[in-house]
Amino acid sequence: MRNVIWIAALLCGVGALLAPMTPAHAQATRTWVSGVGDDANPCSRTAPCKTFAGAISKTAPAGEINVLDPGGFGAVTITKSITIRADHVEAGVLVSGTNGIVVSAAATDRVVLEGLDIEGLGTGLNGINVVAGGKVYVIRCAIRGFTQNGINMASSTSGGHLFVHNSFIYRNAGGVNVQGTANIGSITNTAILSNTSFGVQANGASNIVGVQTSEINDSPTGISLLNGGTAVSVGPSNLVTGAGAFTSTIVFK
Repeated sequence: MRNVIWIAALLCGVGALLAPMTPAHAQATRTWVSGVGDDANPCSRTAPCKTFAGAISKTAPAGEINVLDPGGFGAVTITKSITIRADHVEAGVLVSGTNGIVVSAAATDRVVLEGLDIEGLGTGLNGINVVAGGKVYVIRCAIRGFTQNGINMASSTSGGHLFVHNSFIYRNAGGVNVQGTANIGSITNTAILSNTSFGVQANGASNIVGVQTSEINDSPTGISLLNGGTAVSVGPSNLVTGAGAFTSTIVFK
């Protein structure tokens, strides 16, 4: 009798090992955050998450995090293609003593940051710090109060490209800094104001900044070129004050 019981128990154990494991919740292509959300939620439209960091783990690569209503959604590190987007809703990233948003993605990844309000409280490091990644788009963002740079494009991925459009970058130490290896910064329709060190900087012989229809004003150095960096004015429509000058100007035809 005991042998029968033992064999039955053994068969049950083998069956449990062979049974498929319960699948984890699949990542969604679109997720949502809310000022009154909860990161324990699935980040759906009806059960949104509280923070960008909570939502990003539940968002599929190349997916999108949308902001439902006003809130402070915290710092986040991005390691894959993703869009974080707010449309006419206050989407705050408030940090102290650290970076606001860190991009550490692959050379083939695309990261879009749209409609964000990134505040460093005078103690934050960089508003957006790109340490690796292919293409990063910063659209309709306000970045202020950081002790290093509003945006630091320092991708270790050769040939990284930063696009900044329709944004305000002000009251940081540096405005937009491009360094690393063969990285490019393209700045259009953007105000880079009252940064205490420089407005735009290209650091390194293979790094280039291009500026079009933008204002770089109220900094001691408007254009900073270090170690052979290049800055190009695209068209005659930029307003620049302070020390420094563009390397060249491309005239519209």
